[in-house]
Order: sequence, then C-alpha cells, then structure tokens
Amino acid sequence: MKKILYTIGEVADIMGENVSLVRFWSDTFGKFIRPVRNAKGNRMFSAEDVETFRQIHYLVRTGLTLEGVARRLRDDRAAVASELKVLDSLKSIRDQLVEVRASLSGK
Repeated sequence: MKKILYTIGEVADIMGENVSLVRFWSDTFGKFIRPVRNAKGNRMFSAEDVETFRQIHYLVRTGLTLEGVARRLRDDRAAVASELKVLDSLKSIRDQLVEVRASLSGK
C-alpha cells in the first residue's frame, strides 16, 4: 500500500539525495511541487510530488539546467514521465538478468 504523504527525509531516501537538495528543488519548482505542511510545519509531499521529484532528478542527471528542467516539465511532461517509465523497466530487467547470471554461476 502506498503512503499518502511523504516527509522530506523519505523523499530524499527515495531519490538517494540530500534533504537540502530536495528542499531546494521544492522551492525552485514550486509551480510543479506543492507540499502541504503538517501541524509542526514540516513539508509533506504527495505521491505525485515524489514522481515530480523523480522526473526532476532524471532531467538534471541528463545535463539540463534548472531552467531547462522547468521548461521541459512545462512543455512536455508526459514525454518525461514516459522516458522515466522506460528507464525503470530497463533497470528492472537488468536486475533480473543479474540475478539469473548469479544463480547460473552458483554465487
């Protein structure tokens, strides 16, 4: 079962990044990421926000500037989501192949 809201630390763990970077991206891409605040004032992110963070992370890793990332999310977000889905599928297939290889070699 998926969670409804994620803390900034959980988002950072999912992304494999620092909390400060997640906070920076949350502030920089406020048009796309809209955290809610809990009673303590901590940012809480929806599953959609987490997916947006994943898209931002992917686009930054491809070498786009922050302005380029914002433009790409604004203009062609469906294509970015599709690219990320394909990459996730390929990673899953690779992991399965590594497991098969390990079982065949007796490790």
